[in-house]
This record gives sequence, structure tokens and C-alpha cells, in this order.
Amino acid sequence: MTLPADQQLADYRDYLLRYALYRLRDEAAAEEAVQDTLLAALQAKQGFAAQSSVKTWLTGILKHKIIDAQRRLCRDPFQLDERVDEDGDSSDFDSLFDTQGHWGSEAPRNWAKPEAALEAQDFWRVYAECSERLPKRTALVFAMRESLGLEIDEICQNLEISTTNCSVLLYRARMSLRLCLEKNWFGLQA
Repeated sequence: MTLPADQQLADYRDYLLRYALYRLRDEAAAEEAVQDTLLAALQAKQGFAAQSSVKTWLTGILKHKIIDAQRRLCRDPFQLDERVDEDGDSSDFDSLFDTQGHWGSEAPRNWAKPEAALEAQDFWRVYAECSERLPKRTALVFAMRESLGLEIDEICQNLEISTTNCSVLLYRARMSLRLCLEKNWFGLQA
């Protein structure tokens, strides 16, 4: 299998852009990462060993470009937006716990069959809406951990943050997503 011609390579652009946009949540940064990916692929096409599909190979290159873009976003203080989300939630979840740190009256609800939700297209729409509500830095750390599969040490090194800060951001992302999904998906399914 050989690498396709330059035009055929560009045919993957829409897929790559959706992939980058989902992870970066910044249209300009996603566009730049995709352009860098295609340029790198064109420059390295002689080294394409056909051990995977072209799409997989391009996605692998894009993952590295996304990490580079995330580093740039974190180093530019004007790019990150740690504002309160649209619902006025400041991501302070202390009210969910009692003074001993146990669940208060808002214990997590049992999500009867969460596996079935993963197969529903509407679930992914609701999930995307919930994840878009996360502050950019929180969403960035969550995407690096859960989507890209990076270890916490790698995330901390890439973003130049402490492990405590990383853990807090992951906690906030997971709690926000859980609460949003309970309100907008699982609460409606009962």
C-alpha cells in the first residue's frame, strides 16, 4: 500500500478537522493543527510504511500536533478562559458533600444501563453540549487524559501544571459532566 496522492491526502481534511476541533475546542487552533498534520504527512510520505491505514497514520500525526497546540494554548494566558459556565456554575462542588467529605443529599444517581446510552446518537449530542460548557483549561486536561490517553505526569509536563492542579481539573470536569448528563440525559430517560 502506498500513500495516496497529495489531493487524496487532503480528502481526509474534514475528518481531521472534526477530530481536532472536538479536542481543542478552538477553531483556529484546530485548523492550524490540521494544516501542520497535512504538511508533516506530505513531507514524510516517503516514510509511510503502510503498517496502518492512511487515516490512522494521519490521526497519529494529528494527536502530536494537538498536544503541541494545547501547550501553546496553555502558555498564552489570553487564550484560556476559566470563566463561570453559562448556567452560572462556578465548578464549586463543595455543596454536594457534607463536612466529613461524604456525599450529601445529592449522591450520584444510579444510571440503570449506561452502556445503552453509548449506542444512542442523541446521547453523544448531549455529551458534546455538556463538554462544551466546561471551561477551556478544564476541558483541555480532560481531553488529554480521557481522549488522548495521556498519563497525568505527561499532562503536567506538557501543560506545566502540578499534579494536584491536574487532579483538581480532572475532578471538576468529571463532576460537571456527570451533573450535566444526569440533568440532560439520564434524568430524562427515567
